[in-house]
Amino acid sequence: MPLPRSQLISLEQTPVYHVISRCVRRQFLCGQDSSTGKDFSHRRDAIRNRLAELLEIFAIDVCAYAIMSNHYHLVLWVNEARAFEWSDLEVAERWTELFSGPAMVQSFVAGDDLAEAQRAAVGTHVARYRKRLFDISWFMKCLNEPIAREANLEDGVTGHFWKGRFKSQALLDEAAIVSAMAYVDLNPVRAGMAETPEQSDFTSIQQRLRLFARKKQKERRAVPANLEAELAGLMPFADETETHPERSIPIDLQDYLELVDWTGRAVVEGKRGAIPAHLPPILERLKLEPSRYLKFISRHGSGFRTAIGAAERMREFAEAVGKSFLKGQTAAAAMFSPGR
Repeated sequence: MPLPRSQLISLEQTPVYHVISRCVRRQFLCGQDSSTGKDFSHRRDAIRNRLAELLEIFAIDVCAYAIMSNHYHLVLWVNEARAFEWSDLEVAERWTELFSGPAMVQSFVAGDDLAEAQRAAVGTHVARYRKRLFDISWFMKCLNEPIAREANLEDGVTGHFWKGRFKSQALLDEAAIVSAMAYVDLNPVRAGMAETPEQSDFTSIQQRLRLFARKKQKERRAVPANLEAELAGLMPFADETETHPERSIPIDLQDYLELVDWTGRAVVEGKRGAIPAHLPPILERLKLEPSRYLKFISRHGSGFRTAIGAAERMREFAEAVGKSFLKGQTAAAAMFSPGR
């Protein structure tokens, strides 16, 4: 039986979560459906465009994403503090971009004069909206429901498009965040859909690599002009921002790109039992045991379920969400080895 969301998400323990949504009825988000011959490639754009819209509204950023044929992955970073920086008017404006809201809220957004009782009622609505704007469940609801409606209309069917509720895993420390991001970014490579991260369409790693190349070469020639605007909420790495270091992934972009490149090669070569001799320095800094890390990337979730991180952080998270034990503590001790 699925655990209640209150036992899966605790912002006091971590603001970062890996989430997954899968389709039912052999439905395809994108690509060619071999069973029907239909091409659903346009759905990749639909889900990424919707994602970009929501990232402009919610106090949530995306660290990594991958849109596959019948599921997608996101690594989301919730910024609760940012939501409380917004004025009541800004909260109401953001919410009414998604839902119409009561007439008095619409009047408030329009700048109409309101009676004291009406303003009090608006304040109650705004307080509720503010919490929703950093709530992963509301974010996923606003992402999945329009995609499902459009897909069902296109397919001429009714009923569920997504396979139940989304799955989520708490990422409890820096090593867990980076490992989950690499797993997400390398989904197409691992699935045989692409040979390299650069060729992995509709992934955050491809977007980051293209932007990185453009910055280094200082030219726009081979890069779509709208690439930077496609996902305004794509969270920067520590060396990519000076204004808000607390709102960045706590490693350098170059280190991450080297890790993903090495991991992609190791996963492919690992099928023949080989692991490249050169290890990226970031593995040592994050205290990740290389063979266990590669096993995690190759078979995500083996040993883990609702949370990923060092064993001590797993125990803390279990206590915070009212559980006596979380599956994965043995795997955590092996993979995230502080004594190494």
